[in-house]
Amino acid sequence: MPLVWLGYCYRQASVGVNIGKVCYVQPDGCGKLDGIMKRLALLLTSQFVLILAGVFSVAAQEVVCLECTRADANAAGISAADIEAYPAPAVTMLAPSEEFLYDRLYQRVNGAVEIFDAPNGTPVRTLDAGFNFLTTFTPEGEWTQINVGEWVRSEVLTQVLPSRFSGVLLPDGELPYPMGWILVNVVPSRTPGADPLDTDLPLMRYTTVNLYANVEIDGWRWYQVGVDQWVHQTLIAKVIPVERPAEVDTQRWVSVDLYEQVAIAYEGDLPVFATLVSSGLAEWPTNEGLFNVYIRYDRTIMSGAAGQPDFYFLEEVPWTMYFDDDIGLHGTYWHDGFGYRHSHGCVNLSITDSNWLYNWASAEFDFTVPNDTGAAVYVYSSGEYRDQTE
Repeated sequence: MPLVWLGYCYRQASVGVNIGKVCYVQPDGCGKLDGIMKRLALLLTSQFVLILAGVFSVAAQEVVCLECTRADANAAGISAADIEAYPAPAVTMLAPSEEFLYDRLYQRVNGAVEIFDAPNGTPVRTLDAGFNFLTTFTPEGEWTQINVGEWVRSEVLTQVLPSRFSGVLLPDGELPYPMGWILVNVVPSRTPGADPLDTDLPLMRYTTVNLYANVEIDGWRWYQVGVDQWVHQTLIAKVIPVERPAEVDTQRWVSVDLYEQVAIAYEGDLPVFATLVSSGLAEWPTNEGLFNVYIRYDRTIMSGAAGQPDFYFLEEVPWTMYFDDDIGLHGTYWHDGFGYRHSHGCVNLSITDSNWLYNWASAEFDFTVPNDTGAAVYVYSSGEYRDQTE
């Protein structure tokens, strides 16, 4: 699905943890309905995207540079020898879940559509226009079966391929430097605050980088990510482990940083996994606070806002864990905008990440106890967005 840019939603600078984000307009749904599983027989042609991964500690060099020259700022970076000793975060990227990425055919519904009981048959219902996605059987010419006894014209559907992005497993020990994800394809600057050179090679989106040093210039952070490579804070998402809140009542728990758009899974005090997420847009914010997963579904339908401009209907949303009424952690097949606010309130994950988190968190459920709650979810913001365009 093509993503539409609204503009920059910059975050208010604060010491050491600032990055800006770009908003996408299409929200996901966060209403709950039980899903109906389909039998799908299909072969999809895969598109492979090379993505690197990483996570970090908190020992990078930091300089606040209010009136200093760029040369002074660049001097704050660490040496080439130190960088070459630790060229990339020592983490393990989750392998994309091929089993679940392509076991269904995901389709965007274009506009309001009539649903028929058979090809060229009788209309049985109408799906209103909105942010609508279905899982379908393999198209048969001009018609596509969407459920048993339900067909639509193939021309109203557009196939979407799920994101192959995945998060990283963290080592037992602290990493020598913080790390972050590059959020857009970007050519690094040779010095903090400078324009990049056209002759330099870009860093690709979803690349993981060590954050060796950072300098504040005119209220914005620049991170050193390599030898003579500096990147503006708005183009990086940083992993920031937090102390376990005293109220967390489970061994396994998850933090969601709405500012960084990063989720971290913990076992006790130890962070074991980190990834990019997409939380709620400003109109439908993800609530901050401490919660527990109270119900979960391996597949479910999400729908809401009937009769309104933001109506949505999403079939077979994978690996959903509700923790705040109708807000949950769940897999997402309809966008690849991780690292940016994007949703109708839920915390979007890639399919690979949601499957891992769902299985990992199972240890906190006692399925023999009625109404048992699961892993704690701590939602907070490590900074504040700036709503301005630059």
